[in-house]
Amino acid sequence: KTSSSSKIVLNVGGFKHETYISTLRNIPDSRLCNLGERHQSMNKASEYDANKNEYFFDRHPGVFAHILNYYRTGKLHCPNDVCGPVFEEELQYWGIDEEQVETCCWELYKQHREKQEKLKCFKLPGFDDTEESPLLTSQDSGLFEAEDVISWWSRVQPKIWKSLEEPHSSQLAKV
Repeated sequence: KTSSSSKIVLNVGGFKHETYISTLRNIPDSRLCNLGERHQSMNKASEYDANKNEYFFDRHPGVFAHILNYYRTGKLHCPNDVCGPVFEEELQYWGIDEEQVETCCWELYKQHREKQEKLKCFKLPGFDDTEESPLLTSQDSGLFEAEDVISWWSRVQPKIWKSLEEPHSSQLAKV
């Protein structure tokens, strides 16, 4: 039977989690593993509150439940209600390698990063928000010059057609 001295209380974002120090050792070289080792050696970390006999972390409590479960089960699942960058930030804070995310959750986890990569293709000439486009601006008279519209379309049309006809020809076509 394990003694109560081998337990540790972690208060994350106002939610208390109680676990065994041995559980925290399951993921070596992580923030919680190091915390458990310091706790047992009586060299308490700065997050320790002696009055409450707990460690406090001002972090996302919902994500932490999944992280602590990873220490318990060895399987890291991504919560459905949190976007990838938030989960990624928490993994970095707790010292957990993102490669440990289970395959069933990998697509959800990477979804945001992949969308950002796909959106980069819209920064091509003719599609860049910062580039002045005659279709988006007007002359002092408030009317577009026909030559500007024709010139713009003649530059953009081949790119659009190629991306539609050859789906693997560019990043834009893959979107």
